[in-house]
Amino acid sequence: MRFQVLGPVRVRRGEEELDLGFPQQRALLALLLLHAGRTVPTAEILDTLWAGRPPASAPNVVRRYAAALRRLLEPGLPPRDPGSRLLRRTGGYLLVAEPDEADLLRFRELTRQGKRAAATGRAETAARRFTRALGEWRGPLAMGIPEPVRAHVRFTAVHRELLDTARLAADAALLSGHADRVLPALREAVAHEPLDEPLHARLVLALAACGLQAEALRTYDDIRRRLATDLSLTPGPELTAAHARVLRQEVRRSGAAGHGGSPGESGPPSPLGLFVGREDESRRLSELARGSGVVLVGGMPGVGKSALAARWAHQAAARYPDGRLHVNLRGSEPGRPALEPVDALGELLTALGVSARRMPDGPAARAGLYRTLLAERRALVVLDDALGTEQLRPLLPAAPGCLTLVTSRNALPGLVAAGARPLRLEPPSAEDAHTILARRTGPGRIAAEPTAAAEILAHCDRLPLALTVVAARLTRHPHLPLAAVAAELRAAHGSLDALSALRPALLASYHRLPDDGARLFRALSRHPAPPITAATAAALTGLPSRTTRLLLGRLAEAHLLAEPAPGRYTLHDLLRALAAELTRTGEHPPPY
Repeated sequence: MRFQVLGPVRVRRGEEELDLGFPQQRALLALLLLHAGRTVPTAEILDTLWAGRPPASAPNVVRRYAAALRRLLEPGLPPRDPGSRLLRRTGGYLLVAEPDEADLLRFRELTRQGKRAAATGRAETAARRFTRALGEWRGPLAMGIPEPVRAHVRFTAVHRELLDTARLAADAALLSGHADRVLPALREAVAHEPLDEPLHARLVLALAACGLQAEALRTYDDIRRRLATDLSLTPGPELTAAHARVLRQEVRRSGAAGHGGSPGESGPPSPLGLFVGREDESRRLSELARGSGVVLVGGMPGVGKSALAARWAHQAAARYPDGRLHVNLRGSEPGRPALEPVDALGELLTALGVSARRMPDGPAARAGLYRTLLAERRALVVLDDALGTEQLRPLLPAAPGCLTLVTSRNALPGLVAAGARPLRLEPPSAEDAHTILARRTGPGRIAAEPTAAAEILAHCDRLPLALTVVAARLTRHPHLPLAAVAAELRAAHGSLDALSALRPALLASYHRLPDDGARLFRALSRHPAPPITAATAAALTGLPSRTTRLLLGRLAEAHLLAEPAPGRYTLHDLLRALAAELTRTGEHPPPY
């Protein structure tokens, strides 16, 4: 048996995930898991499950839930047999679980081991134990039970345990010089607790210790803005002190492999454990990346370019002993202008250890210093979400040992003509798309409703961003049937109404089109079936075939069309839905 409560509430028997029944029944199991091996009084159960106001029938309901859970955990028990898993005790109930069967028990034991190691001065051992403990934390505590129950003090107390261990892990890792080991877990902890200042202070210090000074400063700015916006507060002394240490470059560097002890690096975002597939694309990227130069990963909006680049950069770290640099160029970020080259150079130079006092003012001076600092290094530079070649040109190091990995929604023919090696990313395979949805929502939900899952995949047309939008909704509403989501997508009749969170990302590419390209894109929603050719597009628009041929080429360069064969184009179903919406609502809808 495997019991999970540090994330979605789940129970597995071997490879089978058990259906835990009603939300309140799940809540009872979750509460018993918090106190596994100890009798939980019935009064405590009633107070937790009904927020201090249990109805008169509540004790009988608890007995029914306990009986149902007992039969679920031990199928085949004879009637009235108490079993050996969920036991009735005088005045309460007890769940029996071995230490290696329950994630919370493993978490607590590893945390105890970490505290013992820290108390005896073994900081490195402590960091390893705390980090392993945090590896049991797989999402918001006790997902899938009613929110009022999750808000009860008995659950919030466990949440505080998780945060305390995250802080202890960061302290031990910083002390032992191995901040890189705790960084992924620390990022996850901050995502779960976005306004926790002590946790953010440690994340800022850990990022700086890993050489990610630019990201450390951005992280501080993000929490500072969030505190001001959400709480009308300014950062407290602990967070302020961490920021000051980073600015003064007083944080001791970790000795992580792949960082090479070089001053101030900025690595790509840590790849998510939810990354799926792309083995062929990763191998092709490795082939293109041999040696130095520039590799361009292109593709339509939402196809997973940044995720692939981040994952590959993480896996290839050993090839670049002098470090990795990462900048988000914001070429397609809704509602924000693209990053100016001078500002991008400022981020790169800051990551390379250039203080604000030594920072050159103009773009030419910054570019010269940047190339000088990289001249003798073997480094990987990831320039994510590039707008165009002009934005990129000052950011390309001339060093023979450096590789630049660029992602863009645009084909950037000027960059390719200058020697960049292109890799066009297509939507993943049907199998990988299914795995993406299952991994983000839980395999049990997909297995329980395979027909609805297949319909969702069809409506999303395998686009990772669309699958992520759907999965986010299912995660926020753990009891929402997949069939209901599939029905919403079906009722949208090919529009983006049921995937409204996807619309801004697609519109960002549309709004960068010239007027004639935008008109053609809208007209293509009326094209009956692939392939699209210059002649069929001319028939739709009334424009000469030569003109439509040029415009189709521009749409393909923007990755709003695919060109599987020369002169023959296809339009992704979700982009077709966008084009149809734009046709119905007028040429220039509100962008975001």
